[in-house]
Amino acid sequence: MSQQSATSTPTQNWTRDEVEELFNLPLMDLLFRAQSVHRENHDPNKVQLSSLLSIKTGACPEDCAYCPQSARYKTGLKTERLMPLDKIVEAAKTAKANGAGRFCMGAAWRSPKDGDIEAVAEAVAAVKELGLETCATLGMLNEDHAEKLNEAGLDYYNHNLDTSPEYYSEVITTRTYDDRLETLQNVRKSGMKVCCGGIVGMGETEQDRVGLLTTLANLEPAPESVPINNLVKIPGTPLADIENIDSFDFIRTIAVARILMPKSYVRLSAGREEMNDEMQAMCFMAGANSLFYGEQLLTTGNATVNHDQHLFQRLGINADQQIQKQPSTCSGGKDEQGHGCGCGSN
Repeated sequence: MSQQSATSTPTQNWTRDEVEELFNLPLMDLLFRAQSVHRENHDPNKVQLSSLLSIKTGACPEDCAYCPQSARYKTGLKTERLMPLDKIVEAAKTAKANGAGRFCMGAAWRSPKDGDIEAVAEAVAAVKELGLETCATLGMLNEDHAEKLNEAGLDYYNHNLDTSPEYYSEVITTRTYDDRLETLQNVRKSGMKVCCGGIVGMGETEQDRVGLLTTLANLEPAPESVPINNLVKIPGTPLADIENIDSFDFIRTIAVARILMPKSYVRLSAGREEMNDEMQAMCFMAGANSLFYGEQLLTTGNATVNHDQHLFQRLGINADQQIQKQPSTCSGGKDEQGHGCGCGSN
């Protein structure tokens, strides 16, 4: 493993019992503790903005139960080949103009081939020239592919654990938890930063959320970026009719993530379109200081730029870059029902 990043959270070897105790705190006590940790490590009124683009959509051979990009489910999603470089750069320019500081590119592959890596590396270099941080999520990476992406200038690689080790097989059977951990290790060895989180609301128990966050916090070092996704239920996927997670349980997950990983960016990711402003404000109080920004994630809708601008103004929150109002140029990527991938970033 590489040397610990100066900006990453020191590994503290949290036990599941310790993490469970945090989840069981009275909510106001938990929020106070999380906000105190947050203020010790971050500007409490500043949020990092990331924009996400699907550069290759659908036809994925995996069976992730939340994802309409799987070839195994009939969700009406239109399959698209790898996006041309000029289209990727155009989208990145729009994201920057709207205020995003990081541009994330996602492709629905189980694991990319050599030619895929070459094409993505070219896109990474072009986006870096615009002055944006770069992130990619392309599936499993071997050491050679991770090194090539690092050489191209990729700042972050996203590869979510999704849920606890115990619940994982209930959601995905086509790759193992150890497969995911191996990819994270290859990313670390290359020198790139890690973006790794999970999805809540997939029918898991609180113990599974404990397991997920304990695993994340005990990575060496902890991920620099931790996306917490609230499941977007997609018709045609196995989780389409799962019961919603309680809003306070989602907020608790954000707060515990902040306490366990003090220096990491904790990101509000998929599912934000369904959250009201009050819930999002409580997530910021709980320690969230990053979000996916722009009307489209990979294949799901998201809160509008204008809505987020107004919310930031009402809360007195400042973005990493000055936000300029500009019409969206999002072209879609949704299925026939107007939905998309429930994971938001993987």
